[in-house]
Amino acid sequence: MKHLLFLSIVAACLLSSCKERYSEGEKVGNLIEFTKKGVIWDSWEGRLNLTQTGMNTSGEPFSFSFDNDRDDQQELVNLLYQAQAEGWKVKIKYHEVWGMKNVFINRGETDYFVDDVTVIDKEFANVAKRFNGTAAGHVVDTVYVVIDKNELRNRK
Repeated sequence: MKHLLFLSIVAACLLSSCKERYSEGEKVGNLIEFTKKGVIWDSWEGRLNLTQTGMNTSGEPFSFSFDNDRDDQQELVNLLYQAQAEGWKVKIKYHEVWGMKNVFINRGETDYFVDDVTVIDKEFANVAKRFNGTAAGHVVDTVYVVIDKNELRNRK
């Protein structure tokens, strides 16, 4: 009887500590993966290569899911599918769940669920289109600066 009471109290504590919106936020970048997958429950899963001031960051990509408990997200799925194919830069608004809200991974593989998607830049992956094909010059990836110590000494 004591064990049953203890298990009931533990279960009540675990279930009451679950939170649907543990955190909320936005991430900006371009999609490097967007697929529908799953063993028992199929879900849309994606990974976003984050960008900062127009350049890719070198950090870990942001992984997210579309919530299987919602049936109003097909338009957002279509938008992200096109964004991946076209190389568009997007902003994903999301929320994170905590606790037992996704314990069986029936809602998605991650605990980060998409709420909204906005296209930021449709020409992000195509530099030539940004200038309507009239860009002069060329893109330089790396600039090297050589400091000649003798030249510095001669200037003093």
